[in-house]
Amino acid sequence: MRKRPVVAQMVKDTYLPRMFRVRQTFPRPKIDPDEIPALIETLLGREKFSSRVRPGMRIAITAGSRGIANAALTTKCLADFVKSRGAKPFIVPAMGSHGGATAEGQKAILTGYGITEEYCGCPVISSMEVKKIGVNEDGTDVYIDKNAAEADGIILGCRIKPHTSFRGPYESGMMKMMAIGLGKQYGAEICHEAGFQNMARNVPLFGRCILKNAPVLFALPTIENAYDETCRIEAVAAEDIEAQEPELLKFAFTMMPRILVDSCDVLVVDRIGKNFSGDGMDPNITGTFCTPYATGGINAQRVAVLDLSPETHGNAIGLGYSSATTQRVFDQLDLSSMYPNAITCTVLGGVRIPIVMESDKECVQVCVRTCTEIDKKNPRIVRIPDSLHIEHILLSEAYLDEIRGREDLEIESEPREWPFDADGNLW
Repeated sequence: MRKRPVVAQMVKDTYLPRMFRVRQTFPRPKIDPDEIPALIETLLGREKFSSRVRPGMRIAITAGSRGIANAALTTKCLADFVKSRGAKPFIVPAMGSHGGATAEGQKAILTGYGITEEYCGCPVISSMEVKKIGVNEDGTDVYIDKNAAEADGIILGCRIKPHTSFRGPYESGMMKMMAIGLGKQYGAEICHEAGFQNMARNVPLFGRCILKNAPVLFALPTIENAYDETCRIEAVAAEDIEAQEPELLKFAFTMMPRILVDSCDVLVVDRIGKNFSGDGMDPNITGTFCTPYATGGINAQRVAVLDLSPETHGNAIGLGYSSATTQRVFDQLDLSSMYPNAITCTVLGGVRIPIVMESDKECVQVCVRTCTEIDKKNPRIVRIPDSLHIEHILLSEAYLDEIRGREDLEIESEPREWPFDADGNLW
């Protein structure tokens, strides 16, 4: 590791306050994993859905790149349902340009989530080849995954949640799974090239064309609660997707977690990754939005990112919206995985590299030191493990009196010093 003694000297005396652990409380409707197979069997057993899958049909089932709760299980249940009807299922990665925009990379992402041929009992056919299936209302050619386009039917497996870069009646969900996920790198690029300011219009524009011209049978969207647990599963016929998705999105908004203090001087994120959010860290939580077309999350003057998740395979997209990071993160970066994603979505800020500090301690210290108009003797610091798991978080002593007595925040520990090792890294 290359030492930077001058930099270390500049931050070494920056005070870091003691931190205490709190438990955040949110509404928690949930579906236990062992209940999911029977629920899906009941939903799809209705005539409206079961009649659409007939013996001998080849059915494409979509699977995305997000770290969705019970994704492997719900995908397997869809494959089992198709086989029970005498049809032949296969799984297609529907993730736009993710996985380095390669067939191998996209299949590897699914494998990391447990979506494999062995577990699901059917082939996983990964290809970046697309096929034109129609022209949308604006006269633009629309392409989707060639294998899905040539199947006898398509079932959309997906999750519905607020998007990280725009607002509209269709955000992350069924329409986007078709328009961008199934569109592969080509379709994602076409849909993104008008910018996120037009995404709320383009997602349903492309989605409607796919519904009209591709063999979409139905969708099985899931919604998660604030604890990263499945709380709702719906079966939605193709002809009902446009009407039903906005209401499901409204429900998903009510289930979103958040950091239950509105602002901080420094937000410390232990790790980021594509398995937590398409943006590495969900700006609906962290406030690190890459566009001005969506807002929310905590208001932080500085953001420190300490590590990457193993599941993200070096794709640190979203790192560019932090203020500082560590040498550990820098050493893991896989630019060949990061850049295609950024180029495709036309937003480059997320792959910029922030100031790089040698250790976790120096990373947090440089953020505190460069904050302006704060109390440096009692800084307000929030630390989260990642943007998906925020039931238990750490707050600095400055918050103690502010949150004492709140029903939605339970104090779980006394204030303690940061557990840095001899090298200044957390353990």
